Amino acid sequence: MTTVDVSKPESSPVAEQPGEPVLSVRGLAKHFPIRSRGLVRRKIGDVHAVCDVSFDIYDRETVCIVGESGCGKTTTGRLVLNLLHPTTGQVMWHGRDLTTTSAREMRPLRRDMQIVFQDPFASLDPRMTVKELIAEPLRIHRMYRGEHQGRQHVRDLLAQVGLNPEHGARYAHEFSGGQRQRIGVARALALKPKLMVLDEPVSALDVSIQAGVINLLEDLQQEYGLAYLFISHDLSVIRHIADRVVVMYLGKVVETAQAEELFNRPAHPYTQALMSAIPLPDPVKERERKRILLTGDVPSPVNPPSGCRFRTRCQMFANELDNAQREWCVNVEPALEAKFPGHRAACHFSCARTDILVVGEEQRPVRSELVPWPTGRPSDELASAPMACMPDDERREPVRIPDEAKVDAEGELVLERDAE
Repeated sequence: MTTVDVSKPESSPVAEQPGEPVLSVRGLAKHFPIRSRGLVRRKIGDVHAVCDVSFDIYDRETVCIVGESGCGKTTTGRLVLNLLHPTTGQVMWHGRDLTTTSAREMRPLRRDMQIVFQDPFASLDPRMTVKELIAEPLRIHRMYRGEHQGRQHVRDLLAQVGLNPEHGARYAHEFSGGQRQRIGVARALALKPKLMVLDEPVSALDVSIQAGVINLLEDLQQEYGLAYLFISHDLSVIRHIADRVVVMYLGKVVETAQAEELFNRPAHPYTQALMSAIPLPDPVKERERKRILLTGDVPSPVNPPSGCRFRTRCQMFANELDNAQREWCVNVEPALEAKFPGHRAACHFSCARTDILVVGEEQRPVRSELVPWPTGRPSDELASAPMACMPDDERREPVRIPDEAKVDAEGELVLERDAE
C-alpha cells in the first residue's frame, strides 16, 4: 500500500495562472444511450457518464482528476482528446473547439495531444517489436526521416524513458509492467506533444516501480515543457505530482483547487472521505486517526439523485444538518463556486477541515469565506429547477421534508411512522 508524507507544508496563497490556458473545457457532458432488447432497439434511457465538467490546463501544468471507479475520469480524458464525441460542451485547444473538428482536421492536431493508457499490455500490439511500436506514430505522421535517422530517433526515445537500445528488438510480453508503461510513454513522446493524458499510468505497478515512472514523467515534463492531464484514484501519487486537482463524483466535478490547498483543507465531504483513506506512514498515528466511512452504495448514473449527487452517502447530510438544510441538498443542485480564494467546491454547506491528515490536533471546520450557507428552505422555483444534463423545460416536483423525518443508514429519508 502506498504511503505518503503527511507533514503539513507551509501554507501559501494560491497564485493565479499566467497567460491563457492551452486547454479549456467548458460544460462537457457525455451520455451513453441505453437501448431495449429485441429486433427494434428503442432508446429507453441514458447513462450520465459525464455531466457539466469544466476546467483549464495551463502550459507546463499537471492537472490531476481523482475519484472512485466509475466517476467519469477516463471518459473525460477521452473526450478531451476527441476520442469520444461529447453530448454537449466545448473543448478548446489554443482557442480551437475540438468538438466541432472533423476527423481529418484532427489528424495534424493529434501530434500535440497524446495519451498513455492504463493497461500498457492491452494498448501495445503483441505482433510488433518495441522499435516498431515506437516508430509507428512517426511513420503515420510522416516524421520517420529515413531508416538511419529514424532508428536513431527510436533509440534516443528508448534511452529517454530508461530502456536500453537492445530492448527495441523484443516484444511487449517480454517486459515487466513498469517497462511496458515506459514503452507507452516513449510512443506518446515520439511526436513531441504539448499535452499528454495519462490514464492511471501507475495504478497496476508496485510502489517502487510507481516511483520510477512518476519521476520519469516529472523529468520529461521539465525537459519538454509538457502539460499533463493525470487521471488516478491514488491520492498519495496525486499529492506528489499534481499542481492542481479536480475531484469528480458520479460524473460531476465536486471540488477543485491547487494541490497544496486541497490537501491542507479539503472543503467537500467527499474529498474529506477520500483524504481520510490515505494511509499514514506512522503506525501509531494510523491507529489513532478516525476515518470517514461512506455509507451506502454509489448511485446509478442512469438515475442520479436529485440535488446533490453525493447526499445519499454524505456524513454531513446524515448527521449534522437539520431538515430545512437537507431540503437544499435534496432539491437544489449545488454550483461549483469559490468557497475560498482559488478553491472551488460544489456543496451548499461546505466546511474546510484541516485535521484530516494531521492526527492529535483538535480543529474546528472552517466555513466558506466567500459564499454564506443558505438559510431557510429553498423556494419552489429553486427546488423545481432542472438538473444539469436535463432538458431546460423539465421541471421537478419539490421535495418537502417534515420535521419528524430521519436519515437511515443508507442515506435515505424516512418518517418516524415509517420506521415503526
